[in-house]
Amino acid sequence: MSSLALGARAAVVSLAILAMFLAFWHLGTLGTGPGAVMDSEYAKLMGATATTGQSAMPGPSQVGHKLWEHLTNPFYDNGPNDKGIGIQLAYSLARVLAGYAIAVALALPLGFAIGMSPLIYQALDPFIQVLRPISPLAWMPLALYTIKDSGLSAIFVIFICSVWPMLLNTAFGVATVRREWLNVARTLEVGRFRLAFAVILPAAAPTIMTGMRISISIAWLVIVAAEMLVGGTGIGYFVWNEWNNLSITNVVIAILAIGVVGMILDQTLGRVARLVTYPE
Repeated sequence: MSSLALGARAAVVSLAILAMFLAFWHLGTLGTGPGAVMDSEYAKLMGATATTGQSAMPGPSQVGHKLWEHLTNPFYDNGPNDKGIGIQLAYSLARVLAGYAIAVALALPLGFAIGMSPLIYQALDPFIQVLRPISPLAWMPLALYTIKDSGLSAIFVIFICSVWPMLLNTAFGVATVRREWLNVARTLEVGRFRLAFAVILPAAAPTIMTGMRISISIAWLVIVAAEMLVGGTGIGYFVWNEWNNLSITNVVIAILAIGVVGMILDQTLGRVARLVTYPE
């Protein structure tokens, strides 16, 4: 009952914060007085808002109206530079999930091996410490040169940024399984294969899932920057293309879409993490 009451109060506070934000946003985008005197060609480039004194930043109603247009027709395709936001998000999600899946396939077994073997840990640690701090985008020129495909290069960048949190969390989770549980399993003469999958994996699963949640968040952050560089399709390219078209309204909508999709990805893995978490 108290939890429900807390949730209801939190929802009311959230709605109040949202209403205040929208009100300040609306007030901040009202007219700023007489329009500026400027060259006619420059005024044409900047649009009507620059000559009428209105703010160039769209207000909540303009964004809401445009958002409704996108939601009612998210998958239109009018050529290479004019695709619906649904298509752009689908391209970005496909790249993120592809790179993320490759990272999972490598990071989990390798992290498991590192966590179970001090020899492998010490042998691989220098490579991990050198490669881990490198910005994923620093790999982009090398990927474009070697792979020679912008889409696959973006997937490679997602892979390289996703692999480290999963690898390190998996190794840490496996290495820190309670010694008592391992000793009991050895006393019962449990084989190594069964020990790994019946004792170590369930015990390390919450830590592994934490690494996977961090990885998916980083992957979704990086895809926007990667698509701005490689162009073509994706929500990152959509943001950059709309900026070049001086459509701030579409840029704001893209930012909202990026945030919502990122939240859905994180919450989805968060629910999976709760399934493998157990009380001690």
